[in-house]
Amino acid sequence: MLLQETIQKIGGLNEAAMHQAQERMDNLIKPPGSLGELERMAVKMAGITGNPRPRVGKRTVIVMAGDHGVLAEGVSAAAQEVTAQMLSAFTGGVSGIGVLARHAGANLVVVDIGVAGEVNVPGVLNRKVRPGTANIAAGPAMTKDEAVAALEVGIAVAEAEIEQGSTLIALGDMGIGNTTPSSAILAACGGFDAEEITGRGTLINDEVLENKKRAVTRSLAVNKPDRADGVDVLAKVGGLEIGGLAGVILGCAAKRIPVLADGFITGAAALIAVAIAPACQNYLFATHLSAEPGHRMMLEMLGLTPVLLAGMRLGEGTGAALAMHTVEGACRVLDEMLTFQEAGVTDMEEDKLLRDN
Repeated sequence: MLLQETIQKIGGLNEAAMHQAQERMDNLIKPPGSLGELERMAVKMAGITGNPRPRVGKRTVIVMAGDHGVLAEGVSAAAQEVTAQMLSAFTGGVSGIGVLARHAGANLVVVDIGVAGEVNVPGVLNRKVRPGTANIAAGPAMTKDEAVAALEVGIAVAEAEIEQGSTLIALGDMGIGNTTPSSAILAACGGFDAEEITGRGTLINDEVLENKKRAVTRSLAVNKPDRADGVDVLAKVGGLEIGGLAGVILGCAAKRIPVLADGFITGAAALIAVAIAPACQNYLFATHLSAEPGHRMMLEMLGLTPVLLAGMRLGEGTGAALAMHTVEGACRVLDEMLTFQEAGVTDMEEDKLLRDN
């Protein structure tokens, strides 16, 4: 089974490469730690790739699209048809992620893994597991076999991009109503109450927000997902695009490729992936802090620090695409800046000691 084979290939970070990277970073012509998160990012990239001076080459944004039966509970202001309608804007390069992926110099891969209707959009990969999930407030979103199939779609799409030379992969999502299953995943994995973690998504009104909270609460009561079993959580309260994205994370981790999580939906995918294979957490970067309230809790659970604080809540992979520049910048600092010795500059700490004495 592809899923089990992939899990078995996921290992830890390369400690030797990280040590070399940290040593070089600490000796660059700057005060130690003065570049903050960039320094930690570069060292982690060394651990992921095994290269003490890592570089970013070809990059890809993978957007998974799927629909959700929980829309029957009145949890969204938008119609389900919008999911399919947006896909042509993605492939045409005129959506938010279309523009920002192009700006990042990234290949944009759009996958129909569970859109409710028929999709006939040139450039969209047809990997449909089923046409949308069932209503999680009334029963499981999908069968366990379908959840595994969604994960394996993500693994296969990631592997195909890596085989084409991708060195950095960002996650994006499209699915009307998908903040509801994402909230349910967070509640299930973190033991939270729906009231704590359910936000307004696409700026819904108070009535729809209450519908979302009730739907999340009922989904947990009806399905009783096992937080220790990521596949069970995905099958019972998740989404097909969330499963596909979790599979991308697993596939990248198995191939030692860094993964850029976007916002709330991809955070839910990360929770699923880490529940299935905890070591894949080593390969994740948080790119921004979503305006969705539960996202901060997700990142705390994952032990990840967001790079951007821009109040973004669009999804699609937009924050992750923007952060590709930051990851590349971090690697360039480590590789292209000179050390004090290389530059013939007196080390700042040594110079301070000499002046103090």
